[in-house]
Amino acid sequence: MNEAVKPEVAERALPAIPKAPAPGTPPKHPAKPRSRSLVGRLALIVALAAAAIFAWQKFENLATPTSEDVNPGRSGPPPQTVRVAPVTLGDMPITLDELGTVIPFETVTIKTQIAGNLMELGFTEGQMVKKGDFIAQIDPRPYQAALAQAQGQLAKDQALLGQAQSDLARYETLSKQDSISKQQVVDQEMLVAQDKAAIQTDQAQVQTATLNLAYTHIISPINGRVGIRLEDPGNYLQPSDASGIVVITQLDPISVVFSTPEDDLPRIAARLNSGANMKVTAFDRANVNQLAVGTLTTYDSQVDVTTGTIKMRATFDNPNGALFPQQFVNVRLLVDTLKGVTLAPNAAVQLGPSGNFVYLLNDDATVSKRDVVSGPTDGKVTTVSKGLAPGDKVVIDGVDRLRDGSKVTVADNATAEATEGQGQDQAPQRHFNGAGGGVGGGEGHRHRHGQGGQGGGGGSAAPGAQ
Repeated sequence: MNEAVKPEVAERALPAIPKAPAPGTPPKHPAKPRSRSLVGRLALIVALAAAAIFAWQKFENLATPTSEDVNPGRSGPPPQTVRVAPVTLGDMPITLDELGTVIPFETVTIKTQIAGNLMELGFTEGQMVKKGDFIAQIDPRPYQAALAQAQGQLAKDQALLGQAQSDLARYETLSKQDSISKQQVVDQEMLVAQDKAAIQTDQAQVQTATLNLAYTHIISPINGRVGIRLEDPGNYLQPSDASGIVVITQLDPISVVFSTPEDDLPRIAARLNSGANMKVTAFDRANVNQLAVGTLTTYDSQVDVTTGTIKMRATFDNPNGALFPQQFVNVRLLVDTLKGVTLAPNAAVQLGPSGNFVYLLNDDATVSKRDVVSGPTDGKVTTVSKGLAPGDKVVIDGVDRLRDGSKVTVADNATAEATEGQGQDQAPQRHFNGAGGGVGGGEGHRHRHGQGGQGGGGGSAAPGAQ
């Protein structure tokens, strides 16, 4: 039964026993498949990224409603509700808005021309006086005495002249009879001439004393308003005093001086030189309340090289004192008026990359984008020289989401205006800002679009435009 085991079979059946490493030799580790590990990690990252993108797309599709979900049974978005206004034919005033200062035509500082005590004031502060009204009284007594002295000297010299002339007549008679020498006659003639010269000096002194006495009674040289008094009765006044007694300023008529750019001068000068009455309106500092209406009178003789502007003066009747000296006002100069031009509401004019455009309402309830060429504008309408015709209807509210060819629904303007009126009672400042953006058609409308998302600010200028 026992079989002999062959040596080669025994070696094949028994596992090989590793030899112990020699002392001091580092152990050897088996090599790892690094390339296969790196490829597996990259494949895992790509798979995770693809899964994340697929999940996000699914989430977006579920979160975004389709047109069938919003409007079952209909294709495409619903028509946009808009308001429209007609394009009209009218006149457009061309105006210049500038800052001005109220300057009186005459301002007089009442000063004494002689020295003396201030005896009396003949006015109350703030009083309106006329030319020739009594203002102040300087002590007249020293000047009355000086006048009397001059008059006495004049009378004395007149008497001496009469005596000298009588002696000259007698000497001439005796000279004809050869009773006296001719030299004595000549001397008497010189004496008469001296007395005549003395009388002329005396008369000048009398006039000077009379004038000084008149200076003691001060009267108003102009019509105007008396300011706050600068001297009190009892003070000793001299002509060298800088302050004076009081300042009188003419209020009616009065002028406003303002500056305009030099580029506007040729057109203004042509209109003014042709005899046209150029209307000038003065508003208060807030540019809200109208103070007075006048006419342009003249302009300066040279341009200010530092600012490139030229000064102009307008004259205003000011019976109620609405314009006060040195007051800052806003000035609106009517340069010209364009007659019979095409006018579009400011809210309709949009500013795009290629220029101004409007959305024109078509007969099939769609809108068309129409490029226009705009001109001068005011707070309500803008002139259009190309692109529109009177009678066209343009969109003035709801233009934010419109495109060329979009379907629209026209809202009732009366209902929309009534709704805006209620909103104005709650937020009047927002309506004022929207309506005030008409300095440039595109820019002002772009400002209203900034408020349009808060409650209809984009159509605040529509009532005025219609």
